[in-house]
Amino acid sequence: MKLYCLSGHPTLPCNVLKFKSTTIMLDCGLDMTSTLNFLPMPLVQSPRLSKLPGWVLKDGSTFLDKELKECSGHVFVDSVPEFCLPETELLDLSTVDVILISNYHCMMALPYITEYTGFTGTVYATEPTVQIGRLLMEELVNSIERVPKAQSASMWKNKEVQRLLPAPLKDAVEVSMWRKCYTMPEVNAALSKIQLVGYSQKIELFGAVQVTPLSSGYALGSSNWIIQSHYEKVSYVSGSSLLTTHPQPMDQASLKNSDVLILTGLTQIPTANPDGMVGEFCSNLAMTVRNGGNVLVPCYPSGVIYDLLECLYQYIDSAGLSNVPFYFISPVANSSLEFSQIFAEWLCHNKQTKVYLPEPPFPHAELIQTNKLKHYPSIHGDFSNDFKQPCVVFTGHPSLRFGDVVHFMELWGKSSLNTVIFTEPDFSYLDALAPYQPLAMKCVYCPIDTRLNFIQVSKLLKEVQPLHVVCPEQYTQPPPTQSHRTDLMIDCQPPPMSYRRAEVLTLPYKRRYEKIEIMPELPPKPPQPPASKKRKRVSDDVPECKPLKPLLSGSIPVDQFVQTLEKHGFSDVKVEDTAKGHIVLLQEAETLIQIEEDSTHIICDNDEPLRVKLRDLVLKFLQKF
Repeated sequence: MKLYCLSGHPTLPCNVLKFKSTTIMLDCGLDMTSTLNFLPMPLVQSPRLSKLPGWVLKDGSTFLDKELKECSGHVFVDSVPEFCLPETELLDLSTVDVILISNYHCMMALPYITEYTGFTGTVYATEPTVQIGRLLMEELVNSIERVPKAQSASMWKNKEVQRLLPAPLKDAVEVSMWRKCYTMPEVNAALSKIQLVGYSQKIELFGAVQVTPLSSGYALGSSNWIIQSHYEKVSYVSGSSLLTTHPQPMDQASLKNSDVLILTGLTQIPTANPDGMVGEFCSNLAMTVRNGGNVLVPCYPSGVIYDLLECLYQYIDSAGLSNVPFYFISPVANSSLEFSQIFAEWLCHNKQTKVYLPEPPFPHAELIQTNKLKHYPSIHGDFSNDFKQPCVVFTGHPSLRFGDVVHFMELWGKSSLNTVIFTEPDFSYLDALAPYQPLAMKCVYCPIDTRLNFIQVSKLLKEVQPLHVVCPEQYTQPPPTQSHRTDLMIDCQPPPMSYRRAEVLTLPYKRRYEKIEIMPELPPKPPQPPASKKRKRVSDDVPECKPLKPLLSGSIPVDQFVQTLEKHGFSDVKVEDTAKGHIVLLQEAETLIQIEEDSTHIICDNDEPLRVKLRDLVLKFLQKF
């Protein structure tokens, strides 16, 4: 059993498990933090960005000034943003049989895998994962394609050049693996390879392995996976939550008795309480609006935004915000809000019951009906006519490198009345803001990450008690900035096995049993001819195979057997008990029958007809197969 680790990002995993002759990819997350090294892509030309000076080497060389621009002491690539792909050279990805997707954030690299590696297998995911994953991909493609850049930068990727660059470009890993965004035809081709599954549905893989998705409690349709054979069980836990939010609760019981538990996707902000962050979000939003400022919330079009809108729904009237417009701007805003209302069976029990009342499970439906929440595909068209300030805008992308958020950062960044509130934990907010410096608007960091923290993980591992735990190396040591916090790491016995990008682990579990089926019709192997130095022509005649003797099973009830003997003329029958069974004596016939748990012997002197008759009587009590 081997694990190939293709991603170095603990919450955007991509691993390949080789188990019982099957090759299973576990998620295909796309590391988008690489985009922070690029300049933002404004929807309208930005005089500020266009006037940034080119970067010059210490020796005065200017050969990179067209590719690299300097802004407030930071150097950025002036090109279309590129993404760090999972490792593709560690093993032949065309040999992957299936891909198991745990949630919509962990499938963003799928088109790179299915369309560029010769992959011919099947992808398994739940319906909400596929539909919301499609929305995220569509928004990503749309945001990048609508701001075309003629210039493409590649010279800086040369290893000899890269070591001359300032940090963080100098330290960027695997820049040769960075790729531009895929296209919508590639997205559609990748999604066509997905087979939809439901929670607890058992899927057979080639008769060797069975895989089952379980609710992970993190997002709509998010799953953990059980991968098991007749005697081995591997659990894959990725992006799970024990908090009561909108998805179905996490299924913990099914993870018990695992031989190996692969653990990824823990919270990226282990010291932040999600409830406290939501409260801080609401209070900062209200304070800014009351002072006449605008609030910008960089976000994904699905996930935490549903919970934020629900909290604001309860908070608006008490905070005196009922007249403040809320705008949700995304190419997929309408689809996202509609999908959240129709996936009732994937929601928690409280929201499911609302559907049957009937009421919309999420309160943002009422916000839309009362015109408190308005959604638009972009800042062009209807939004331009309806736009009123002060307001609250939810839009993407959280990296601040592309999407409508770039326009609002340029528009509102010069005023200290305005506030940008970061709720997504995937990107460093300081790095995200770097190309917009100097910035007058206030910045508030309220990261909301509902995934498991280390206290919850320790409790979970004690309950499910796997034999072995495998996890990213980041979880086996305290965070670099908090080296004294030994509580911010996985603590279990035996200690977890850790992995890093481009590493192959031989998992410690060894298979001890195997279930096989032997067909009784299978003929024995023909005898091999004796070794000879002379060559002989192989005969076309198939050697005769003797028919196989039938196998017998069952037990012989002694009392009934004695009665049967008496019916067939054996009158003087005695029975003696032994340590291994019974001995039946036929004194007149001078014959002995030994009956033991796993064998029966008939002993008589030179009387074959009698032996055969007794054998037939014994066989009446046994079954043949």
